[in-house]
Amino acid sequence: MEHETEVVVVGAGPIGIEMAVALTQHRIPYLHFEAGSIGWTIGWFAPETTFFSSPERIAISGVPLQIVGQRKATREEYLNYLRTVVQHHQLAIHSYRRVTGIVRQDGGSFVVESERSSFGIGGPKECTGFESGVERIQTRARSVVLALGDMHHPNVLGVSGESLPHVSHFLADPHTYFGKRVLICGGKNSAAEAALRLYRIGAHVSLVHRGAQLRSEQIKYWIYPELSSLIAAGAIDFHPSTEIASISEQTVRITSAGQARNIAADFVLLLTGYRQDPTLYRHAGIALEGPGLKPVYNPDTMETSVAGIFVAGTGSAGSQLGGCKEFIETSHIHVEKIIAKLLGRPAPLTDPPRELDCRES
Repeated sequence: MEHETEVVVVGAGPIGIEMAVALTQHRIPYLHFEAGSIGWTIGWFAPETTFFSSPERIAISGVPLQIVGQRKATREEYLNYLRTVVQHHQLAIHSYRRVTGIVRQDGGSFVVESERSSFGIGGPKECTGFESGVERIQTRARSVVLALGDMHHPNVLGVSGESLPHVSHFLADPHTYFGKRVLICGGKNSAAEAALRLYRIGAHVSLVHRGAQLRSEQIKYWIYPELSSLIAAGAIDFHPSTEIASISEQTVRITSAGQARNIAADFVLLLTGYRQDPTLYRHAGIALEGPGLKPVYNPDTMETSVAGIFVAGTGSAGSQLGGCKEFIETSHIHVEKIIAKLLGRPAPLTDPPRELDCRES
């Protein structure tokens, strides 16, 4: 099967959806593919996870994000909002269709290869491995916009026992851990929020961190003081300057200052961050740079080293190693830049000011 259009958009997270709205408004023909459901990465967040960013910063396409109590949005509220935007603009997103290749043709156009998939890129299901699907199609396009996101695979520790069934790199519904001993490894937002939520759900929590202390600038400001207070009171066991040596079915062996000991654990959560899958960038021939394999692109147009292929959203920063790079709220301008390039208009003069801490959204 073959199709033809002007632009192919890959990825239907917030910025991918915002890109689709802009293309629709400017009457630029396009096809939009997403390997899972819309907002797939947000979908595998634990229930009631709260965004760091305020509603107006993560609203897209001029559609207000109204939250009860005028607070920050939860996972459920934001997914509901994304569905509303898609329905309001009547966007035709081909969900559960994974793009597997991008090939340049003579004349500068591209053939985008895709096939049916059963889940999106990233999250617990992705860790089981993607099996080639059916219904393969090729789409010819003059331009491609990659809005891939950056949280595809967990950062693994590489220790014995990491693949045991009670070990995970993702926080499930907190109810899962009620009354159980849970060891959490990590020291940033994911680990801190999990420790606080699991303590409140009735789990016995041990928090292992390789750093000497938790850093307030790396944790949501409403979580840090509460977590610190619980640690100081001994309600949550905190093990700083500590690393995991191995994991067994009933215990976790930790080391600190050359000393080793075992901690009993029914569940182990290795919340040590995530990295981007650069496979599609490489397949398309896009140059990558730095330890985070950031795609090389023109900051004025978001066009990559491969003419006609653009990057948008958090995925434009690669795996975002070493600090604050891109968030939903800093990526709205990417859409404007790409649209300007496609229409042959001058690029927006400057990016909007960034008033952000280097913390996860």
